[in-house]
Amino acid sequence: MSKVYLIGAGPGDEELITLKAINKLKKCTAVMYDRLASPGILKYLNEKCEIYYCGKEPGCHYKTQEEINEMLVELGKKGHIVGRIKGGDPFVFGRGGEEILALIEENIEFEVIPGITSAISVPNYAGIPVTHRAISQGFHVFTGMSAERLNIDWKAVATIGGTLIFLMGFNNLDIITSRLIENGMEEITPCAIIMRGTTSLQKKVIGNLKDIKEKAMEAGIGSPCIILVGEVVQFNDKFNWYERKPLFGKNICVTRSKEQAFELIEKLRDLGAETTEINAIKILDKKENLNPYVDKIELYDFIVLTSVNGVNMFFDYLLEKEYDIRKIKGKFAVVGPATKKALLKRGINAEIMAEEFVGEDLVNKLKPHIKEGDKILVPRSAEGREYLVKALREEKAVVDEALTYEVCKGDLPEGEVFDRVDTVLLTSPSIVRNMIEMVGLEALKSKECIAIGPITSKELEKNGIKHIVCDEYCNDGIIKKLLEKRGCAHV
Repeated sequence: MSKVYLIGAGPGDEELITLKAINKLKKCTAVMYDRLASPGILKYLNEKCEIYYCGKEPGCHYKTQEEINEMLVELGKKGHIVGRIKGGDPFVFGRGGEEILALIEENIEFEVIPGITSAISVPNYAGIPVTHRAISQGFHVFTGMSAERLNIDWKAVATIGGTLIFLMGFNNLDIITSRLIENGMEEITPCAIIMRGTTSLQKKVIGNLKDIKEKAMEAGIGSPCIILVGEVVQFNDKFNWYERKPLFGKNICVTRSKEQAFELIEKLRDLGAETTEINAIKILDKKENLNPYVDKIELYDFIVLTSVNGVNMFFDYLLEKEYDIRKIKGKFAVVGPATKKALLKRGINAEIMAEEFVGEDLVNKLKPHIKEGDKILVPRSAEGREYLVKALREEKAVVDEALTYEVCKGDLPEGEVFDRVDTVLLTSPSIVRNMIEMVGLEALKSKECIAIGPITSKELEKNGIKHIVCDEYCNDGIIKKLLEKRGCAHV
C-alpha cells in the first residue's frame, strides 16, 4: 500500500535526525530531498530506493513547490512508500502543509515525522540559548524570506521581549533591522547571524542591530542562515561548545567500507568534524572458499588474519557451520590493533601481532615462532598481496590460503557530497584507485589527502597526489595526524 512520509531531517548535522525518521527511511521505495537536508542521511535507504533531488536553492529552484506536490502525488499513485525529506521540521516554514493538502485531495495516506528545527538547534551549536532565566522568558520564530511583504506587526515584535529568531532572512536583513529600530528597539540590541549551523561550514557574526549587516558582509556570511536578536546573544562565547572542538570546521571524507567506517566516523564526530562517508569499496562474501579447509581447522598450528574483514568472514563462516571453536588448537596472528580488537570481540586474544599494518612486519613477528612443516591457514582478501603467503612458504611452512572475500568498487552517494570535503582519508591502494574512478583524479588532488601507511602512500605517489602519511598505521594514527595538522595535543 502506498504512503507518503513527510520527514523532518534536522538542521544539517546528520546525527540530529530522529530514530523514527531513520526507521521510516529504511522502508521507503522512493525519496525526495532538498538542499537543507544532509545528503548523509541517504545512507539509511535501501539499495533499490529511487532518489529524486528537488533543489530548492534560493533563486534557482530545481523544482517549484507545485511540481514537488505533483511528484509526491504521482509517486504515491504508483504505489511507492515515499519519503519526503525536509530540512528542519516539515511544519516550521517547510511548506509541509501545502504538500499534505495535495495528498489529501488525492486520498493518499500520509504521516508526518517531526524534525529538530534549526530555530533552536543552530543557536545551540553557536553557544546561544534561545531562553535563559531572568533574561529571556520566551522566543519567537519568524520567516525572514519575505519580511517586506509579510503582514507582521513590527511594533508588537519590537516590544514583545524575549528572543527573536528569523529564519531564511539574510537577503532581507536591512528590512528586519530597520523595522525593529523604527518601532522602538534600541540600535545596540545584541544580534547574531549564524550561517550553515551544525555543519563544518558554520560561521557566526556577533554585533547589534546597527552594525550587524556591515559585520556580516565583512565576514562573508550568506544563505542559509539564522538571525537572532536579544540579550541571550551575550552567551555566544561563554556557552560555545561546538566551535571549540579540535576538528571543528573540517569536513573529513571516510572512504572505507560501510562495515569498517563506523568506528572512525564516531571518533571524528566526537572531535567536532563533519564527516562525509563515501564507501569506496564493497565487500563481497566468498566464505565458501573455506569449505576445503573446515574439516582440518583443528590441525593448523597458526591461523593468520590480516584485516577486520578477514576476521569477520572467518568467524561468520564458522558460526554458519555451527563449528565448535574450542577445537581450534593453533595460535592466532594478526596485522594491526584493529584486527586484534576484532578478534578479541570473538573471544580470542591474538598471541602474535604486527605493530605495522604491513605483511613484512607480520612475517618478522612470526619467524621466531614457526618451524619447518608448521601448518598455517591464511583466510584473506582476493586482492591482498601475495607477499605474506610466499614469505611463510619460504620459511618451509605448509600454507593454505582461502580467499574469503573480494573487494570491489563502491557506489558514490547521491548529491554533490564530495564538493564540501576538506580532507580525504585513504586506507588502501584499492581505495585510492576507486576514489580516482568515482570522483576524478583532479577532484582528489584538490583535497588534503592522508594515507594510513606506506603501501597506500605508494599508490598515491604513483598517481601524483600530494599527501601526508600517518606515523601509526591505524585509526588512532589517523586521528593523531589530523590533530597534529590542527596544532592540537592528542586527545
